[in-house]
Amino acid sequence: MIGILLWKEPQRGFWQRPVSLSERNILHMRFLCAEIARGPRTPEAQLGWRVSSAAKRMRKMGVTRVVLPEDFACVTQLEKYGVRPVSTLALRRRLASDWVRQSLAERGVSPGGARVAVSAAQMTGELVRTVTELALRHRYVLLDVPYGGEELCRRLRREYGVSLLLGPDREQLEEADILVLFDPRTDLRRRSGVTLPLYDEAAPMGGLSLPPALEERLPEGAGRGQLLAALLEAGVLRPEQVSASAPPGPAAANTVLNA
Repeated sequence: MIGILLWKEPQRGFWQRPVSLSERNILHMRFLCAEIARGPRTPEAQLGWRVSSAAKRMRKMGVTRVVLPEDFACVTQLEKYGVRPVSTLALRRRLASDWVRQSLAERGVSPGGARVAVSAAQMTGELVRTVTELALRHRYVLLDVPYGGEELCRRLRREYGVSLLLGPDREQLEEADILVLFDPRTDLRRRSGVTLPLYDEAAPMGGLSLPPALEERLPEGAGRGQLLAALLEAGVLRPEQVSASAPPGPAAANTVLNA
């Protein structure tokens, strides 16, 4: 079971448990929910103790991954007890082609003329899916991968009649309108365009939403990216049900890409 941690506003004049655990059903998926009392005057030390208490109790019940509130600052207390945040990397890579499309639209760049570069340290299923989606939408897709690219190029040409530019040089990667990174690159200096670091859990994800009938069933205060990632992983949510707006990109001028 995956956990979910939510802040709870203390009610004045009433005693309540600082940490309470219960099972919660979200879109037919069971979570172990820890509600932690936090008010505007709650001391940081006391809040840290409550988070540690919740983590310890959740770990005893078999929880190792948890959906956290937005801007959660007590990850260290969780990790001491073997509890870590739900990863959003799979969700980020699932949304990559939509982010590319929307980023180009926001900048008034034609999809047909845009140069979209993808760089990865290895060939994976996620990379194949992303590159395939991009190649079907954009004419100029550049793929930088150490091995496996030739087979993907042949497959895309055979099955869809589209082609890739394989093995672009550093200058071509730096000058692409969109650069999609599955892994860090310390050798590139971007002076323009948008960079999407799909390896970075801390990078902003932009707006994420579901159809209204599903939105009203989501808990308030939960980290949206982590919650949707958990629901997608469990199969209770389909990728096409997630609407995403392009995340804000880093400053382009003289941007050095590193870990």
